[in-house]
Amino acid sequence: MNSRPTNDSTGLTYRDAGVDIDAGEALVDAIKPLAKSTARKGAGAALGGFGALFDPREAGFKDPILVATTDGVGTKLKIAIEAGNHNGVGIDLVAMCVNDLVVQGAEPLFFLDYFATGKLDVAAGKSIVAGIAEGCRQAGCALVGGETAEMPGMYADGDYDLAGFAVGAAERGTLLPCDDKIEPGDVVVGIASSGVHSNGFSLVRKVVEKSGLAWSAPAPFAPDRTLADALLTPTRIYVKSCLAAVKAGTIKAFAHITGGGLVENVPRVLPDGVVAAIDGAQWSLPPVFQWLAQQGGISPFEMARTFNCGIGMVAVLAPEHVQSALKILADNGETAFVIGAIRSRAGDEPQSQVHGLGGSAP
Repeated sequence: MNSRPTNDSTGLTYRDAGVDIDAGEALVDAIKPLAKSTARKGAGAALGGFGALFDPREAGFKDPILVATTDGVGTKLKIAIEAGNHNGVGIDLVAMCVNDLVVQGAEPLFFLDYFATGKLDVAAGKSIVAGIAEGCRQAGCALVGGETAEMPGMYADGDYDLAGFAVGAAERGTLLPCDDKIEPGDVVVGIASSGVHSNGFSLVRKVVEKSGLAWSAPAPFAPDRTLADALLTPTRIYVKSCLAAVKAGTIKAFAHITGGGLVENVPRVLPDGVVAAIDGAQWSLPPVFQWLAQQGGISPFEMARTFNCGIGMVAVLAPEHVQSALKILADNGETAFVIGAIRSRAGDEPQSQVHGLGGSAP
């Protein structure tokens, strides 16, 4: 005779061990509409299966090369946790992955997330996933799945971590960088960031500690916002604007300015024989970076190799394409300007050289 399983009240349960399956199911139910809002051609965005399918042909690709990325948000999460503001970190998570796809000329197709915590807070979890869904909508990719891991004993009370995974595609033969075409005389264009983005926050937190300011205090560089809210400004997603420039055929390379700043990231897309000479006086250092540099006593070189310093994406292109590229980027909502040039490399000199950082833009 079949019978329904019953709960033995005298025995231990998973809840007794600190894992609340009901809370996990409640979170899944809460985020299903968020995932559904990111559906696109080639993929639905229904949650609950063991795996997700994607059809590149339905998405319009004929002979695609797949590109995959993974990243996290880093210690910026500590500010979100301590301030109780989880609204934007999901956007950060998506941005850190999809911006790395678009620099290779790839269109983001789908995204998965991993959310790990000691004790699941359904409200905070929903806020985080709402940000992930918003980031996916901005990038045009589908949120097709993820994992929520409740692991008591692994994380302190209230702590959590995020990881993201994105897959994109480009038609065979169209991938960037075209490093064999980059040559002296090419132009370096910078695309403005929205703030600190998601790198360098261990140093940011050290500067805040030195300042003695609370997260709830007015930000010295943005007094109409709290310090936490200002620093938690989400990473800008450059997918649609950069893809428009790629499709116009004007771009030889993009570099996403993440950990390592302008110093370390630009050389990743350059051939050995050239240098990107970047003139920091071509743009005004945004107030948040001015404050960090002054409050922390951080040198211009350390700023340039730690932070984006107001430039979230760099493009390399031929001089004759500069004006058309700037117009495409502006038409797609970006603030972009010429910040330097490519020249021949002498010996083993650094391939990205930033001078005049912190000067006033002309």
